[in-house]
Amino acid sequence: MALLEAKPGLSSNGTTTTSVFETGKYEVKSISVDSGDSSITHPPPKSLLIITPTKEGTYPVLLFLHGFALYNSFYSQLLTHIASHGYISIAPQLYNPKFPTASGYDEINSAADVTNWFPQGLQSLLPENVEADLTKLALAGHSRGGKAAFALKPGSYAQTSLTFSVLIGIDPVAGTSKAFQVPPVILTNREECFNLGIPVMVVGTGLGDNKANPIFCSCAPKGVNHEEFFKECKPTRGHMVATDYGHMDMLNDDPMGINGWFSGIACKKGSGSREIMRKCVGGIVVASIKAYVGKDTTDLKAIVDDPTIAPTTLDSVVLDEA
Repeated sequence: MALLEAKPGLSSNGTTTTSVFETGKYEVKSISVDSGDSSITHPPPKSLLIITPTKEGTYPVLLFLHGFALYNSFYSQLLTHIASHGYISIAPQLYNPKFPTASGYDEINSAADVTNWFPQGLQSLLPENVEADLTKLALAGHSRGGKAAFALKPGSYAQTSLTFSVLIGIDPVAGTSKAFQVPPVILTNREECFNLGIPVMVVGTGLGDNKANPIFCSCAPKGVNHEEFFKECKPTRGHMVATDYGHMDMLNDDPMGINGWFSGIACKKGSGSREIMRKCVGGIVVASIKAYVGKDTTDLKAIVDDPTIAPTTLDSVVLDEA
């Protein structure tokens, strides 16, 4: 394997790039779809937020799984950034955040149901002359949704008819501690035990393990957070940590309602703006999809070669290639 660790300098082709961290060239449209919409021939099994380019063309697809007790709409600004680079971003509402009683198995099954619905139902919801390329499919998730993404890929808990080309965990969390993981338990504390069969990028936060106040526990505790997920992945795998930001800092600026308010007080926050964190996370997601779905590694390796091109400090930047 080849282990590429962060070092100051240029990318492998002698240039640096910041384009993935800025808004892309595509105008996008946001589409909200209700799972109970009887006007749709093949309604989705879960309500969806779709953010898609509007320019005529064929685009890869990103399935994005939200975090615990969060609305998919809380990620609209992040998903808009990703879609503006030429990706159809789809975030299902896996359960009602007001009553977050769904089990980990329910989450995984719901994500699989949405994936299996794509071939029959997705195309009819997209703008005219926009086509989804379901042979180019990426999977991502935040927090507990990140854990669900890791559990979905192997097919151990639910089967999908489509194949993902890359998995991106955004500050994934498996539970409140090693002893209290949300079932199914997937972390084993053994290095390189995940047999996912596709490249993985793990994006962590430097403040995720810090408590926001004495009342709440940390939102991304050591032992069940991004560090452990990365350690247990086999190459090809990547790891990048936004040092100065917290577990919820990639969400929208002002998530609405009681769940949005709670997301703002439950986790330690960074001192910088959420816009900067969204650009950072969005850029890493875009670079990872370009590398492993589009087979263009220029941007990803540029970040690894020179992490200072990111809009905020990146630590633990590693690309471990098989």
